Amino acid sequence: MKPYEQWIAPEYYNVTAEMERHDPEKIALKWLSEQGEYEEITYGKLVAMANRLAGGLSELGLQPGDRVLVMMPRHIMAYAIYLACLKLGVTIIPSSEMLRAKDLAYRLRHSEARAVVVWHGVTAEVDKIGDDLPSLAFRLLVGSDAQKDTHSNGWTPIEALMDGQPDTFEAVKTHRDDMAVLAYTSGTTGNPKGVMHSHGWGYAHLRITRSWLDIRDDDTVWATAAPGWQKWIWSPFLSVLGNGVTGFVYHGSFQAGRYLKLIQQYGIRVLCCTPTEYRIMSKTDGLEHYDLSGLRSAVSAGEPLNQEVIRKFKNVFDITIRDGYGQTESTLLIGNLNDTPIRLGSMGKAISPGVVEIVDEEGLLLPTGVVGNIAVHVDMPALFKAYYLDPERRELNVRGSYFVTGDRAQKDEEGYFWYEGRGDDIIISSGYTIGPFEVEEALMKHAAVKECAAVSSPDELRGHIVKAFVVLKEGVRGSAELVKELQAHVKTWTAPYKYPRQIEFIDDLPKTNTGKIRRVELREREEQAFRQR
Repeated sequence: MKPYEQWIAPEYYNVTAEMERHDPEKIALKWLSEQGEYEEITYGKLVAMANRLAGGLSELGLQPGDRVLVMMPRHIMAYAIYLACLKLGVTIIPSSEMLRAKDLAYRLRHSEARAVVVWHGVTAEVDKIGDDLPSLAFRLLVGSDAQKDTHSNGWTPIEALMDGQPDTFEAVKTHRDDMAVLAYTSGTTGNPKGVMHSHGWGYAHLRITRSWLDIRDDDTVWATAAPGWQKWIWSPFLSVLGNGVTGFVYHGSFQAGRYLKLIQQYGIRVLCCTPTEYRIMSKTDGLEHYDLSGLRSAVSAGEPLNQEVIRKFKNVFDITIRDGYGQTESTLLIGNLNDTPIRLGSMGKAISPGVVEIVDEEGLLLPTGVVGNIAVHVDMPALFKAYYLDPERRELNVRGSYFVTGDRAQKDEEGYFWYEGRGDDIIISSGYTIGPFEVEEALMKHAAVKECAAVSSPDELRGHIVKAFVVLKEGVRGSAELVKELQAHVKTWTAPYKYPRQIEFIDDLPKTNTGKIRRVELREREEQAFRQR
């Protein structure tokens, strides 16, 4: 049997079946707000809530195969919405609360979404969309007590849909290849790509990630990712509910001391954080005074984690943070698995022999110690099916029997992967994936900017940050005030986390003979400057 065959779902499969087989009396979620509000809900009550919503959505007119854009914060209702949509056979488009009208308009138009489900505090960006959206039939509002029994500005309170609906709802008979999630990547040279994930992807993901997360039946699991990102589907949603454990959900801003206290107070056994969160926690004064003795498994994903941070947690808490590597297009591909010796500085090993390899530009396997493309076998069940409305695009990244990820590494004789860097211009900062095109497009809308290039610049805390090199129009002088103005300008045109934390004014951008900007030259310059600090 090939290694990936064990992850193939039954032909007819709905991923919510994984969530409904657990003890209905067991606590599914413990929710805490920044203001100290606390709620908890059992599996039985969570499924009943989702069933009432599924009934209401069906009665409203949503049907299997429809697409629904969901923009929610860390809240119990986010879990119920995802469960309800999946049971109904509706495809979810995860969307961050930080997206702007421009970002949302593209996703709604491209996906031909029939509905949006939006938290009451962030409806303004949807209301700003002036584009014609002929497919959009329903605007559903979540969480506003004042709006429960009324319709306002075309928004329907989602709670009203649930009123009078039964606590039971039979899941639609979905095929394992039916689309469950449509996740949009960051655009690097154009618009974001819609990554299609099936119900069968969820089946494979759950089985692949078990040896990385090391979740056990009596665990309380805290995965800090927010809804709107593929990582939320990975861990807080699928890995928690699919394994039938108790998930801890904190709806508040990141503060290192607060996080450390919550791990201690709520007896967190499994922790999944971004590298940036671990970096900041490791620098907390009095770190040794926190009691994290209950923490058994700590994992990190999104970008490589600094070795000194791993050492600090090991020395202070005797816990080893284990890196994991994957993409929006897949799931965990390489990681420091719980039953594998750690090689500090390495990415870890492939999830199974033969599934992930290092290949050349023709898709041929490279010898150990030779840098090449990280590539995943095209038959792996957790690899995405296609890019939405662009099936040929996936094939552009296929070399022989492998899908090339865009990252480069080498593999040693023991099967450990050692990361070398990205093969493209994507910027990963604090776990966020940022396309330079989006930043540059926003900057170019400013009257003072003639040309610009956005690149990844090394940063001790965030791993990397966005840095913009800007050529100003004649007669315009660079200044600290202009830097702040340009940063604020970018935030109005795209999601705030994408803004350039550093801006450098230069006379000319390095270019190829054909006029293409040589971002690689700018990146190398930043890396050299960082090493010399």
